[in-house]
Amino acid sequence: MDWRAACAAVIPCRNEQAAIGPLVEAVRRFLPAVFVINDESTDATASRARAAGATVLENPLGPGKGAALQTGWRRAAREHFQWAINLDGDGQHCAADIPAFLQCAESAPVSLVCGNRMAQAARMPPLRRWVNVWMSRRISALTGQSLPDSQCGFRLMSLGDWARLPVGARHFEIESEVLFLFARAGLPIRFVPVATIYQQERSKIRPWRDSVRWLRWYRQARRRARARA
Repeated sequence: MDWRAACAAVIPCRNEQAAIGPLVEAVRRFLPAVFVINDESTDATASRARAAGATVLENPLGPGKGAALQTGWRRAAREHFQWAINLDGDGQHCAADIPAFLQCAESAPVSLVCGNRMAQAARMPPLRRWVNVWMSRRISALTGQSLPDSQCGFRLMSLGDWARLPVGARHFEIESEVLFLFARAGLPIRFVPVATIYQQERSKIRPWRDSVRWLRWYRQARRRARARA
């Protein structure tokens, strides 16, 4: 497959002026089409992304990582890309891992390829590692399959399959919802090892509000899983 023509990178960003320029430049060595979704940034994120060669989109769906991702996916689909590779804009994802996702998608039928940081889990901040393990176990139980790193935002996704699913999450529960819906639809999911990178970036997750959102999403997903059973 000609991945440079078939796949676009989608990067949601809020106030990532320090990391976004180098990240876009690194991604464009593998995939020339990069969509950066400016999620209400108040710094130079947008201008630095453009200078590095990205197409910058504002987020008409309102604030939130999920809404920003869906804005990018819709634009990529309109421009006839078949796949989107999603990266966070804070520098936690290494563009050099992109070929591993593409090779995985070529080696066997797959609709969603997710990054798996758990081989280097000790490099994650302890609280984030614990929360990720806790969430991953619950989503794995919901779907009946092993999903070792459910919260990694570094993913390669079939846009055709995404378009057929009722993805509606607007915030950080987007990672969980996409996994749940792809698994529930019987679409093949695979994981590839990726680098675990944590520096001095400040998480955009608001612990109380986003935890409540995720728990609300989880209750709804559990009801849907039980109704299907």
